[in-house]
Amino acid sequence: MVAVKGLDLTVGAGECFGLLGPNGAGKTTTIEILEGLTLPDSGDVEILGTPWREGAAGRALRERLGIQLQETQLADKLTVTETLALFRSFYKQSHTVDEVLALVELEEKRKARVVTLSGGQKQRLAVACALVSKPELLFLDEPTTGLDPQSRRQLWEIIRRFRAAGGTVLLTTHYMEEAERLCDRVAIMDHGTVIALGTPRELIATLGAEHVVEFSLSDAVPDGLMDMLRGMTGVTAVRAGVGLSLTVTELHRTLPALLAELQRRTLELASLTTHHATLDDVFVALTGRQLRDT
Repeated sequence: MVAVKGLDLTVGAGECFGLLGPNGAGKTTTIEILEGLTLPDSGDVEILGTPWREGAAGRALRERLGIQLQETQLADKLTVTETLALFRSFYKQSHTVDEVLALVELEEKRKARVVTLSGGQKQRLAVACALVSKPELLFLDEPTTGLDPQSRRQLWEIIRRFRAAGGTVLLTTHYMEEAERLCDRVAIMDHGTVIALGTPRELIATLGAEHVVEFSLSDAVPDGLMDMLRGMTGVTAVRAGVGLSLTVTELHRTLPALLAELQRRTLELASLTTHHATLDDVFVALTGRQLRDT
């Protein structure tokens, strides 16, 4: 089975680049190839202007990278300080333990054993281990999966500060909101290939509308309703799934018209929501389905 095929990506210095997509899309395989952890069957990989090679050249390149794996297994019995001191010893140059603790705001946990940390604190420690070498390029593989909203935002702020200091970030995520907030450009992946590439604003603009109306009916969708919806003023796309989804240009005009038409047809709403168009909607438009993780 091919995990990744025909991938052609370029990430600029100082950029935060996101690989988006559901589990199984090929994100982790891609990032592990870029990190030098997995050998590609074919193709070329160049990191920081240097092709991956074994020996001294590969070692020198690794000195310039920070890597946070999707699952980082740290020694439970070590303290936070001992863990960071261990990772410091792997590099020729590094932050001090105090410096990197400040970067991830874990100063108060310096003497705590890893086993006692919360999920968010363990993730921040994993990122601290990636930052300890003063990397130029930071790889983050789904860094906020499973975290509560507060912990997620704490990690976002760490990433923003690294960027502000001139660092480059390549992250994978299946949280579209995360990519919209952090990334300069994103590549949406599915089944091992890139199906869309651009800035979040550019990709959302491909929908041709700014808003999405999602609703469901108490009964089955009657014949002719889909055609009527497609013909409504301001509607650029109609999709059927669990309910019905309309991509619209002028919410303030389309929504009253929709409600009036449903009332005229004596159709009862079971649910109705509206939101600004997002990268999630781009994924649905491209694939015809929601992200598998959700």
